[in-house]
Amino acid sequence: MNIEIDKYSGFCFGVVYAIEMAEDELKKSNSLYCLGDIVHNNKEVERLNSLGLKIINHEDLKKYKDCKVLIRAHGEPPETYKIAMENNIQLLDASCPVVLKLQHQIKEGYKTISDIDGQIVVYGKKGHAEVTGLLGQIGGDAFLVSGVEDLDQLDFSKPIFMYSQTTKSPKAYSLIKDEIEKRRKKIGIDSPLQFVVNDTLCRQVSGREPQLKKFSKKHDVIVFVSGPKSSNGKMLYESCKDENFNSYFISDVHEIKKEWFSSAESVGICGATSTPLWLMENVSEFISKIN
Repeated sequence: MNIEIDKYSGFCFGVVYAIEMAEDELKKSNSLYCLGDIVHNNKEVERLNSLGLKIINHEDLKKYKDCKVLIRAHGEPPETYKIAMENNIQLLDASCPVVLKLQHQIKEGYKTISDIDGQIVVYGKKGHAEVTGLLGQIGGDAFLVSGVEDLDQLDFSKPIFMYSQTTKSPKAYSLIKDEIEKRRKKIGIDSPLQFVVNDTLCRQVSGREPQLKKFSKKHDVIVFVSGPKSSNGKMLYESCKDENFNSYFISDVHEIKKEWFSSAESVGICGATSTPLWLMENVSEFISKIN
């Protein structure tokens, strides 16, 4: 049985940067606070915890003073920086450049849309760290949608500026755009100047989707490795499943079942932008021993 690890899977540059920043600091001090899970992969978080990384939440942050705290790649709302300044907390800011660019875009767009009595629409997952950071840039004055079923809350007669969480599916984002256009035309509003769809998807994530579809077709069985909290992990896994019914989502080797490979001649192993290579290698080794 041939086993192949997808060479394009694994950490994106934003996650690599955050983890390297954490590891460099831990080599010097053996202890560091991180605001939220540094990456949406429980096994990688456990590894970094063993090196001295301590995960805290936003309520904890208000209580800490005179310490160092890592800001992960997802970015943070302005309130976080305000608290850090008041409490003399040194921030190690590993916010992803793609996320920072989006934060700037939504702030500028909000100024424009406010002048014409319009609405901001954000396509994303409620409670996701990146979305919380985005909404914080504009005081939460936006409509958060997770699918076309959430669009009823909008006033389609008003101007709309639309943005997406960087790790969402391009296909799903396009479906929401099409539905908004359809509903605006239905009431006689068809001005492109009043409906602006901003391209805010991360190319490192969206570019992996078509590549993973090709990878999934190559193999009899696909094992997709990802933390259960990873948004892009869920999206990319569904892309694999669409192409190969024999696709399985796991977070660790103990979830692997021998019967998946009973008639397989080839197995493909892939993962999310938050999946470490060492974990995919562990999965490969485990499957080879089953064989």
